[in-house]
Amino acid sequence: MKSTYELSVIVPLYNEEQNVKLLYNNIKKHLEGLDYEVIFIDDGSSDGTLGQALKLKDDNLRIIKFARNYGQTSAMAAGISHASGEYIATLDGDLQNDPADIPMMLDRLKKEKLDLVAGRRAKRKDGLWFRKIPSMIANYLIRKSTKVRLSDIGCTLKIFRTSLAKKLELYGELHRFIPILASLYGAKIAEVNVKHYPRKYGQTKYGISRTIRVISDLLLMIYFIRYQQRPMHLFGTLGQISLGLGGLIMAYLLLIKIFGAEIGHRPLLFISILLLITGIQFMTTGFLAELIMRTNFAAEKKTPYTIETIYIGGDDSQAKK
Repeated sequence: MKSTYELSVIVPLYNEEQNVKLLYNNIKKHLEGLDYEVIFIDDGSSDGTLGQALKLKDDNLRIIKFARNYGQTSAMAAGISHASGEYIATLDGDLQNDPADIPMMLDRLKKEKLDLVAGRRAKRKDGLWFRKIPSMIANYLIRKSTKVRLSDIGCTLKIFRTSLAKKLELYGELHRFIPILASLYGAKIAEVNVKHYPRKYGQTKYGISRTIRVISDLLLMIYFIRYQQRPMHLFGTLGQISLGLGGLIMAYLLLIKIFGAEIGHRPLLFISILLLITGIQFMTTGFLAELIMRTNFAAEKKTPYTIETIYIGGDDSQAKK
């Protein structure tokens, strides 16, 4: 196996025994002429997926076996970590994505000097109630809350620069939010229509419960976009609001107490105390989040910004990426 390639194709596999050989043959057929490697990640499959993959015996193929099922995000992260290509393509292992779209997407990324090209399943071949409608709801919420204007965030078929991919910190189930994470680094992103096919073999690993998890992860993405570098702006604001409301209620109770009213058993007294305690907790959380963020940047020598280009002497002919 070579040490470097132009393109690394990353495919997470989980119980896709019947699809592995067909998928690999499709990749070889449609990427002929490209300098590429394929990285299969067996995500703790309980069927014969690994055995089928090992039968392929190709110098351009690398297989990573997980000790157990860690999920698609971890599989993506492992693939990206071991990728040696200048560009990375990701696709599902269920034959619903078409490798034939990869050369077109790679060509657009190069010509338009983009950082990420995401697929859009224009004619999606999935069930209406349990796949399409939940996906439409999730995509709408993501567009409105993150301002990343992609209509199909959940499409696994994507092409991006390896230099960008290795900056992304993927964990949990954040593989769905790769374009959002990329936007935090100022990535130039485009979306193109890609083909999509119905699943022929095996069973889908997703259901209606995915929408609930997506909403939870979306809240995390909103926090990353708006408050990752200034957590005190979120927690401090919430703390001030809570302390202010608690203080106003307490002042009101003190005033009526002065005029002889009994306040010991009033619900407002307990509400004001709760608001004051909550406000203090929000403020404390904000301080801790700021300390953790600053310690993280200092320890790993990170910067809270991404430099796209440095121009030497103001001359764009001497620009450094």
